[in-house]
Amino acid sequence: MDFVLGIDLGGTNIKAGVVDENFQIIGRAKAKTGIPRPAEEIMDAMDQCARQAAADAGVSWEKISRVGIGVPGTIDEKAGVVEYANNLPFQNIPMREYLQKKLHKQIDITNDANAAALGEVLAGAAKGALNAVAVTLGTGVGGGIVLDGRLYTGLHYGGGELGHMGIQLGGRLCTCGRRGCLEAYTSATGLIRSTKEMMQAHPQSLMWKLAEQNGGKVSGRTAFLAAGQNDAAGQAVVDAYIEQLGYGIASIINILAPEILVIGGGVSHEGENLLRPLVECVRPQLYVRTPKNQTRIVLATLGNDAGLIGAAFLHRAR
Repeated sequence: MDFVLGIDLGGTNIKAGVVDENFQIIGRAKAKTGIPRPAEEIMDAMDQCARQAAADAGVSWEKISRVGIGVPGTIDEKAGVVEYANNLPFQNIPMREYLQKKLHKQIDITNDANAAALGEVLAGAAKGALNAVAVTLGTGVGGGIVLDGRLYTGLHYGGGELGHMGIQLGGRLCTCGRRGCLEAYTSATGLIRSTKEMMQAHPQSLMWKLAEQNGGKVSGRTAFLAAGQNDAAGQAVVDAYIEQLGYGIASIINILAPEILVIGGGVSHEGENLLRPLVECVRPQLYVRTPKNQTRIVLATLGNDAGLIGAAFLHRAR
């Protein structure tokens, strides 16, 4: 039996996993990305991490049939070039060529959010769906679109950047340089900013105590925890967050009408405290009102494994 291997490259960690034909990860390895250091050194670490994952699985390197990689940034998938990655020292880096010489395997590369979306379709919350969208609420807001069983990446692989859909004309400045993006409000970073702004306006809020208990740090959980203890200011942050996210999610559904929309990323760990009010917010905004024809909104189930599994099986979605 041959196996495939997925690599999930992040700004902090490199993760690799050997995946069998049943989408089970049978061997893992992890390393620090080690920023700041040159792109070549990071790719050398990816090589080492991949081989360590094979060793952990007890699989000889000859049994690895191909390698798939998820990278945050803009990827020329045909050329195998990482054109730009905001949080990594990659600009027009020929990753496929470099790593093929190291690994001696066929290599597929895509955006990390695309890989995560495919992973959820193959083995997670969207398993069996031909048309699905994944929205990842992390440091940024990632998006992946699967149409008719294939990843949709648009012109020159630049599509699917759902986090940079506008929801507020002239709103907050986003890291992309545009104002009012979904990411500026509904990423964990945006949620933390909203929480801090509300805390400044409400010095008696429970959120101050919760932040103090967290080493003085405000996190993406602070407002949700406060809301759970009937703190009015915390509830106001959560309500605004749900409204902003719901507005964006409804627009995505109205445009693409997927069978299922999966919510993942760190903020999704709020579980039903996020999902239940989000669904209630989205439903009245949908163009399709017939319940049996509406998109299901669910939480991701694979966590950090989604990117590994999706990357490993990229060849199935081309």
